[in-house]
Amino acid sequence: MQIDTPANPISLEEGSTSVRQWLAVIAVAVSAFAFVTAEFLPVGLLPQIAQDLGVSTGVAGLMVTTPGVMAAIFAPTLIVSAGRMDRRYVFLLLTAVLLIANIVCAVSTSMPVMLIGRALLGAALGGFWTLATAAAPRLVQAKDAARATATILTGVTCATVIGVPLGTFIASFASWRLSFAATAGLVAVALVAQALLVPSLPSASALRIADFKTLLRRPHTRMSMLMVALVFGAHFSTYTYIAPLLEQDFSLSTITLLLFGFGLIGFFSNALMSMAVSNHLKKSVAVMVLLLLGALSSMLLLEHSTIGETAGMLLWGIAFGALPLCFSVWIQRGTADLPEAGSAMFVSIIQVAIAAGSAVGGAIVDRAGVHADFTLGLGLAVLGLVTLQRLAALERPARNASFKQACDASLD
Repeated sequence: MQIDTPANPISLEEGSTSVRQWLAVIAVAVSAFAFVTAEFLPVGLLPQIAQDLGVSTGVAGLMVTTPGVMAAIFAPTLIVSAGRMDRRYVFLLLTAVLLIANIVCAVSTSMPVMLIGRALLGAALGGFWTLATAAAPRLVQAKDAARATATILTGVTCATVIGVPLGTFIASFASWRLSFAATAGLVAVALVAQALLVPSLPSASALRIADFKTLLRRPHTRMSMLMVALVFGAHFSTYTYIAPLLEQDFSLSTITLLLFGFGLIGFFSNALMSMAVSNHLKKSVAVMVLLLLGALSSMLLLEHSTIGETAGMLLWGIAFGALPLCFSVWIQRGTADLPEAGSAMFVSIIQVAIAAGSAVGGAIVDRAGVHADFTLGLGLAVLGLVTLQRLAALERPARNASFKQACDASLD
């Protein structure tokens, strides 16, 4: 059963994707930029916010953990609750909630109030990413589906290039509160862009709980989700606490430049990968996980070496710039018959990895230090690579069976 059939006339047109269609994709990409900027803004501001609100660095890490937990819960819940509601209106509602969330964070004077704002962000985030990854192919012609997904995910890398470093830069001469206020302004722009450019996206049928059960009965889907969880857990258990690691050797302005370099190289990595991922998906995933391993190893082994840590950050940017696209295409292909259910599970597992990774990482940082935290991240990345190898072994018998069926058919 196809959950979200191309009821939208845009998807039924023949020929090349029109300018209007690409503008709709860009509007969703701007929204992705706003969501990711808001989600990871505390990463570069963690020490300042912790000091101002009177909490430890590990407790301040709850600003990343809380949205992850809420997003994991709301990704499937919201999309099931939405039923057959036009996805355009759901997009607008979620972005409005994000606007409110950032305003709450900007005016918060205590950690509980801050976490209320971050919880609102997480609730909106889960629903947004479920819709965004499922809707991308519907906004353009079928041949441009991978490019549309890559364009939307470019909003992620642009957020790390511009959004998060800009928030850190604003805090360096003003305050972290102004960073959240500026992000609220960005969200308002994204809301207007959606209202003007995103077309109607009716859903042919409502998503059912049974659709999730169908996917979970498939070994390939279960193992794919485990691979995503391990790799994203490796990233977020460490990246969340990158500022405390870097501030040992770099000034705040230099950390801003490093975060900018991380995002900039990730932007180009995402753009280049969009041209290769369709034809070389498995190799692309393997290479990017290996690069993540190399980056975490260099940050671990070359700690207090400014050149080594700088190289590690750039290598890390290459890996994480492409991994969301690689995994998104991987899940799209593996759950093509149930796209919204697959997308919701994908978003949930990522957010669980973010929440668990940042929470466990925070506990380790408070008790054993950043060095131990990066050791955990390295181990998770290794397990992710092992899971990818197991997936390849799982696919081999299926390919052999298909080949045997084709041969039998030709003999008949």
